[in-house]
Amino acid sequence: MKRSEINALIRDVDAFIASHHFHLPPFAHWTLDDWKRKGPEAAEIANHNLGWDITDFGRGDFHNFGLALFTIRNGNPLNLNTCTGKVYAEKLLIVEPNQQNPLHFHWQKTEDIINRGGGTLRLELF
Repeated sequence: MKRSEINALIRDVDAFIASHHFHLPPFAHWTLDDWKRKGPEAAEIANHNLGWDITDFGRGDFHNFGLALFTIRNGNPLNLNTCTGKVYAEKLLIVEPNQQNPLHFHWQKTEDIINRGGGTLRLELF
């Protein structure tokens, strides 16, 4: 995907999230200059892969097979062994009508699935 497409999708998704009265953390809107000015306080964001993910899964057809995702919290599998830190994820997944995503699974992870934006949520469990 082109960076301009990703930036446009982030703007659209950000507006959609705001329209549902949900507020993203401040780092969701940091500019490149903001990132450059940050110090150790940004380590958890980078180490836990927090923030925006926009993907078409390499298919070049985002609107039919893609996902916009914002990770607010993300556990580390090592935390399961030590019972410390976060062992769960909190992610906003924004899927367009009729948009598809590939199947995926986690061996160990705690996740809540909450439909906050209306629409019909369809999950297939195996």
